[in-house]
Amino acid sequence: MRLTRVQQQQRTHEQLLDAGLAVFLRRGYLSATVEEIAAEAGFTRGAVYKHFGGKEGLWQAIVDARAGALLDGLRAALDRAGSRDELLEVLNPAAFVRDPAAARWTLVSAEHLAAVAGRSAHQAETQRRLDEAVAADLDRHCHRLGIRPAVPPAQFVVAWGALGGGLALLHAVDPSTDVATVAAGVLAALLPAPSVERGARGVS
Repeated sequence: MRLTRVQQQQRTHEQLLDAGLAVFLRRGYLSATVEEIAAEAGFTRGAVYKHFGGKEGLWQAIVDARAGALLDGLRAALDRAGSRDELLEVLNPAAFVRDPAAARWTLVSAEHLAAVAGRSAHQAETQRRLDEAVAADLDRHCHRLGIRPAVPPAQFVVAWGALGGGLALLHAVDPSTDVATVAAGVLAALLPAPSVERGARGVS
């Protein structure tokens, strides 16, 4: 069956997203070129400009797609957490940090942020929306599990993101860093165990 024009455009769009991610991970943001990305997908450079306006637009589209997938996965994991320990395990970034592809993405993202610092309003807005959504979800699950965070949820999410990104960079420099233990200690302090006082009331 022949694809319609709209279907062909959508397929091209998706192929360019996949090619862009592959090239960015392989080459880094600064070294990646529109020509290399287009060739990876089997198109000319004009296709990248037509669909995304250039390399920066393609990067932002990839960031948006990854943010959505990250939020969906996190929400599903939070829904499954039945205790504080399970919640802390979900939030521990160690598995992400140790995953080669995820760690590489963190490094390339840091490279991009350094290159466009203060000039990427779109990415700042994407991060803000993601943080707000995660903070709302975290607040709901903390209430469900009887946990009182040491800081407001919005502040926790910012600290959590900085913790994961910083540990990913540190692990890239020194793979022997025990990121799981470091993260567990910080998260336990930010999400302290519920007080036992309420459970002890009424006991003579």
